[in-house]
Amino acid sequence: MTSGSEVVHGYPHLATVRSALAALHKRLSYEGVHTYAPSVFPADVAFSDQDDLYLGTQRVARALVQHLHLPDARMIVSFREMEHAASVELAAGPEYFIELNGRFRTHRNDIGAALAHEITHILLHRLGLAFAGTRDNEILTDTVTTYLGAGWLLLDAFREDGASSQKLGYLTPEEFGYVLAKRAIAFGEDPAPWFTSAQAYTAYTKGLAQARRDEQQPPLTAAGWAGRRRYAKERRYAQENGSRADGSSSGSTSGSGSSSYAFEGGGRDTLRVSFPCPTCQQRIRVPVRGRVRARCALCRTILECDT
Repeated sequence: MTSGSEVVHGYPHLATVRSALAALHKRLSYEGVHTYAPSVFPADVAFSDQDDLYLGTQRVARALVQHLHLPDARMIVSFREMEHAASVELAAGPEYFIELNGRFRTHRNDIGAALAHEITHILLHRLGLAFAGTRDNEILTDTVTTYLGAGWLLLDAFREDGASSQKLGYLTPEEFGYVLAKRAIAFGEDPAPWFTSAQAYTAYTKGLAQARRDEQQPPLTAAGWAGRRRYAKERRYAQENGSRADGSSSGSTSGSGSSSYAFEGGGRDTLRVSFPCPTCQQRIRVPVRGRVRARCALCRTILECDT
C-alpha cells in the first residue's frame, strides 16, 4: 500500500503480467476464465459511511467470495495497524481469516479493493497457482484479481494530486489499466463508468492504448507500416540465413518493448514465425506463407496474420 509517497508509473512489471495472463488461462482454460463474466457490480461492493463497519465489511467480502467462485464460508475480518494494506490466512477453510489495515476504518470506500486482492490469494492457493518469489507472486495476484473481474476496485483506489497519493496493489496504475483493458476487450465490457477516481480512469485509458498496441504487432495484419517494414526485413534475413539453434534468426525479435515475434526453422520452405497471442499471451506458431488465419488453442481468439 502506497500512501503519501511517490507512485511508480509505467510498465516495469509488464513481462510478469503477461506471464500471469498466460498462466491463468492455462490453469482455468477458456471455459473456466469465461465463467467470471461479468465483473463484480459496483452496487455489490459499495460501502457507505452509514454502514456498520464489520457488517458492511463482511457483506462486501461475501460478494467477492461469491464472484470468485469460492465456497461460501464465514468471513472473519479484523482491523489492526500494519505496514501493508491487508493479510490473509491461507488455511484449508471453511472459514476465511483476513486482517485489514486500521486506516480502512475511515477509508471505507477502499475496503473492497483490499479484500479483492486478499480473497484472490485464497483462490490462487486453492488452484495451486503461484509464481516463485514474493514480488512475482503478488503481481500474479493483482493480475488475476483484475482479469477475473474484481481488480477494477484496486485501480479505482488510486488517487494522486499535488499534495498526496494513494495506491493499492503491486502493479502500477497503468499496468492495472492494461490488464483491465485486456479483460474489457475479451469480455466486451466497458469499465469506465465504474471509476470514481479521475486518476484511475486516466490510467485505464493509457493501459487500453498499450493493450491495443499488442494487437498491432507483426505478423498481425493490424500492424503499422514501420512494424511491417521491420518484419519484412527480418523475414528476408531468416529465409536467406536460417535460424540459430535457439530458435530465433539474427535480428528476428521485435524490439518495440511489446510482444515479440521470432522466426524458427530452416530456409524459405520450412520457415515458421512464433508470436504471443494478444489475448492470453500463449505463443502461436504459423508457417511463413503470406496471409493466414490462426486460432489460439488456449483462448480461441481468431488472429488475422500476414506472415
